[in-house]
Amino acid sequence: MGTYKDIIISGGGIAGLTAAVAFGTAGFKVLCVDPTAPVIDRSNRGADLRTTAYLQPAHAFLQQIGLWPLLAERSAPLQIMRIVDAAGEVLVRKDFNAADISDAPFGWNLGNWDMREGLLTRLDSLPNVTFQPGVSTLGSQTRSTEARVTLSTKKRVSCKMLIAADGRDSLIRRSAKIGMKRTDFGQLALSFAVNHEGPHENISTEIHKSGGPFTLVPLPDFNGKPSSAVVWMDRVNAIKQMQSLPTEAFNAAITERSAGVLGQLELITARSAWPIISQLSDQFFAERTAFIAEAAHVVPPIGAQGLNLSFGDIEVLLDLAKAAPAQIGEMQMLKRYQQARRPIAQSRVLGVSALNRASKAEGPIAARARAFGLDAIHRITPIRHQLMQLGLGIR
Repeated sequence: MGTYKDIIISGGGIAGLTAAVAFGTAGFKVLCVDPTAPVIDRSNRGADLRTTAYLQPAHAFLQQIGLWPLLAERSAPLQIMRIVDAAGEVLVRKDFNAADISDAPFGWNLGNWDMREGLLTRLDSLPNVTFQPGVSTLGSQTRSTEARVTLSTKKRVSCKMLIAADGRDSLIRRSAKIGMKRTDFGQLALSFAVNHEGPHENISTEIHKSGGPFTLVPLPDFNGKPSSAVVWMDRVNAIKQMQSLPTEAFNAAITERSAGVLGQLELITARSAWPIISQLSDQFFAERTAFIAEAAHVVPPIGAQGLNLSFGDIEVLLDLAKAAPAQIGEMQMLKRYQQARRPIAQSRVLGVSALNRASKAEGPIAARARAFGLDAIHRITPIRHQLMQLGLGIR
């Protein structure tokens, strides 16, 4: 008789490992596998140099599953979201302050490398969870009562529910013959971290010009200097050109593109580029299988929606599992998961995609339209508050 688990998670990225911690904390027997080991030092080759702003609902969830105490000191609170229109001759700044709608910050920004280290530390404390880096899922066979997963070690493991957290090109989704709709925006996002002259004052600053936003997100000080993470979205050729610049020229280019809002910028990490797409799976489940995170949905990196959306997937699945442990992975549970999550994911994919199209549009007409829309949103208080709450995922 082979090994049996309550849950097998295919994919050990941040979403997959968070799911393993969440279900493990709730007492379920979990196996999580991933072809590669997590990189937890941002100076190491292969490090994920992106950061994530964990918005209020995600922050509460991380507290609930015992993760946040391991992460808090490495995070920077985001009290103000500042949008800067740099398309005209004069910079136009509009601030959105979390104090308008909440006693807490919008979110807390954390390096993905630090998040992975915290996840591994938490997993070590959960004896009912097994994480096997260097092991991949080769395939799965499902029936009404269980899923049987074949691993790259040739071992077969059975479970009540298989969670596909294996990314935007999910093998499990393709094997289940579940389709998806994909849009390629012809852009790349360049991710890196910088030191800067001026303090960020816990303000996340998104600077709009053309080609896509340039966003500075607060990080804790680095080497005794103020530090921020940067996501620079632009056309593929423009980003590739920036990637190839020597450091001194790159520092000059990013300082100019930032409109100097934090003074001189100085690169302190490597640079990594990611394709900008949106994607939505036709279904969020198959027999005995749930799709979460980028196996279910992908959004452009605007407004911190991506990973926060993924945490919502995990939280709903966990709540359903805790409410009826004997029915984990049954069709009725999986349909409830889809009903709860797919409409929200679809609205986020459509909304963020529309924002991205508006932000990358070029020419004086597009610039005037952005400025007019930003001014209207900021000036009309009920609309401003409603959009801030929507961005936080407060429904």
